[in-house]
Amino acid sequence: MLRLNGEWVNDSKYGKQFKLTSYQTKSPETRKGIERFLASGFIPGIGAELAKRLVARFGLDTLEVMGRHPEKLQQVDGIGPSRARSIAAAWVEQKELQDVMVFLRGHDVPAAFAVRIYQRYGAEAIGIVRQNPYRLALDIWGIGFKTADRIAQSLGIARTAPERLEAGLVHVLGELTENGHVHVPQQELLEQAAELLGVDLDLLEEPLRRLVIGELVVRETLGDRGQCVSLTAMWEAESEAASALAALVKTPMKPLDIDLGKALTWFESQADLTLADQQRGAIEAAARDKCVVITGGPGVGKTTIVRGVVRIFDEAKKRVALAAPTGRAAKRLSESTKTGAVTLHRLLEYQPQSGGFGRNQELPLDADVVIVDEASMIDIVLFNALVMALRPRAQLILVGDIDQLPSVGPGSVLDDIIASGAGAVVRLTEIFRQAASSAIIVNAHRINSGESPDLETNKSGVDSDFYFINRDDPIAARDTLLELVATRIPRKFGFDPVTEVQVLTPMHRGDLGTVALNKALQQELNPKRDGMREMRRGDRAFRVGDKVMQIKNDYDKDVFNGDIGVVTGVRTPGIGADSADLLHVKLLDGREITYEKNELDRLIHAYAVSVHKSQGSEYPCIVLTLVSQHYMMLQRNLLYTALTRGKQLVILLGSKRAVNAAVRNNSNRGRYTWLAERIREHSEI
Repeated sequence: MLRLNGEWVNDSKYGKQFKLTSYQTKSPETRKGIERFLASGFIPGIGAELAKRLVARFGLDTLEVMGRHPEKLQQVDGIGPSRARSIAAAWVEQKELQDVMVFLRGHDVPAAFAVRIYQRYGAEAIGIVRQNPYRLALDIWGIGFKTADRIAQSLGIARTAPERLEAGLVHVLGELTENGHVHVPQQELLEQAAELLGVDLDLLEEPLRRLVIGELVVRETLGDRGQCVSLTAMWEAESEAASALAALVKTPMKPLDIDLGKALTWFESQADLTLADQQRGAIEAAARDKCVVITGGPGVGKTTIVRGVVRIFDEAKKRVALAAPTGRAAKRLSESTKTGAVTLHRLLEYQPQSGGFGRNQELPLDADVVIVDEASMIDIVLFNALVMALRPRAQLILVGDIDQLPSVGPGSVLDDIIASGAGAVVRLTEIFRQAASSAIIVNAHRINSGESPDLETNKSGVDSDFYFINRDDPIAARDTLLELVATRIPRKFGFDPVTEVQVLTPMHRGDLGTVALNKALQQELNPKRDGMREMRRGDRAFRVGDKVMQIKNDYDKDVFNGDIGVVTGVRTPGIGADSADLLHVKLLDGREITYEKNELDRLIHAYAVSVHKSQGSEYPCIVLTLVSQHYMMLQRNLLYTALTRGKQLVILLGSKRAVNAAVRNNSNRGRYTWLAERIREHSEI
């Protein structure tokens, strides 16, 4: 309840409105009102049952007791000294939050962001936002420059104010970093920032100079690119990684005290196989060189090589650490090698509170050899943390497919290491006989070599693991997709439509984007039924049985960007004593995760996900939509990456025209990086 002071005005667009000049919060004035207010979940620790007991004891004085005499709360059954103190502290905090919320909502800040702002700044939130609202874009996850700029405009900050121009430059540089660039030519940065801010380019020279002086960005001359600018953190990551890798390669390794020829023969006998020449060469390189890159597509024997390296190094008493960028990839690595593997963040002992890693130059990894699978997914920041944590005599073996989509984060690490010449590179090209029987693998290699996939495999009358269904109209394709996922695939192949079938699409928007497809698939597979509880976040409703994906690393919960699970429970206020909004999710690896309502912005529905989000994952069955409407995203490495996500069945739903356009388009927009050049520079010193 609020008591508002102000005046009525007539707005030219919206008509009669109340223009607020000040306000006072007004407490509920009836016993029932107080009880409902406390039971709303507004005060952590107080639910429906406790609210009823509090009002029964203190009546209309309940809120006064909580605010001024919290020690009296112990007169209520179930409240001891500790709980009384926590309720009193929560009450004070919520009173502060009310003031902040009213201020921020008055400037059109969504409620979810307002809560985050308060959690970040506390009682100082109003003062900080008034002084420099552009701090929000740097400090608050989910708030971008445009939101901060809208708040700034409502507060009367001028379009040419120094803080606005500096924030705009940092924002554009941040967006370019999110698009994979480690730096950008200065002229490109200034032009894009001028367009965003709606100001003359000349006005940005001085703000950029101040950012350089303040060490928020680094400006340097990089070859033919001339003056280039990078965020300081990106410059440090690339520079440190280059120096550390060059030093690693220069340092002699701990020798492998075994006869390698005999060891290879022993492994072949143990594994009951015969290594191909390329595989033997890869294992020999791993035994010989400080830094090795093993790359190749599906079915070329990368897994066998890693298994061989691990077995031989174990026999030689070398300490081997296995890791991958994601939990899903680490699990697959463990299963294929019968050796424990972890995520890179866990290997490096990531510290959520500080944002740093426990393993570093001062406390390096206890490993003679570090093997990283799915290395194409490593960005420059994570790679820097990895090489900084290696002992000088340790070896680094990177295994990945350089033809897949590049890392989501900035950099082109695997490509740059190859280009630098710092490590031995083994390119695997031979497809093994067993893999050659898979139409998925054969078509993936055809695409990678610039040939169109065989789209007639399902016309032979013989069951295949690859099918093409011709649909170019987006609505017709969507209708077919719903039928495939809900009925035809489960009936013919026995795959569970939620846990075993994954829909992939190149885009988020449009009739066949993730947003529209998730709504349609939820309605088809898990519609709202009478009595079904759900938890809403914006226009998304989460129900028991929904397939969901985490979209932000959460090291406290041990759940990471891209992890998929199924909602197993929804608990809402009023259901059980002192209950709160909770969503229970069981990840596909079996772990149970609980989310509070204010954490739901970290979850999205995952019936359909983007190809980029699928990196590092494998699914029993995928359905990939690819139509002419996706023309902006039709690229060879995207199609190749999507196909190689399917383990047992791939259904390509779309048009031949779109497929052929993707195969032809191999002009991937390069990323601005300088890692290879920096490595070479350090190697020559």
